[in-house]
Amino acid sequence: MVLTRDFKETIQARVARDPAFRKALLKEGVEALLSGDMTTGKAVLRDYINATVGFETLSAETRIPSKSLMRMFGPKGNPNARNLFQVLGYLQQREGVRFEIRASR
Repeated sequence: MVLTRDFKETIQARVARDPAFRKALLKEGVEALLSGDMTTGKAVLRDYINATVGFETLSAETRIPSKSLMRMFGPKGNPNARNLFQVLGYLQQREGVRFEIRASR
């Protein structure tokens, strides 16, 4: 499904004004990745990054080239674990959250 410009602008506006929504969006992206849904996880994280820090700033903070980051979170991207966890670590620190994994049945 292709997102329209209006939808993306709506997400960006909500992220800017609603910290709880911003944190929930980050959480949703991480949970999708952990459940094995890489396509959704990458898409949600890409929207989160675009609406918050931006790829240029993320690149400067992680020292991963911005074009590599954009490819990594693109539809055909295949992030390696080191880069993915480096990005997630920075996003958690910036957002002031810490994710934990717990086993459940």
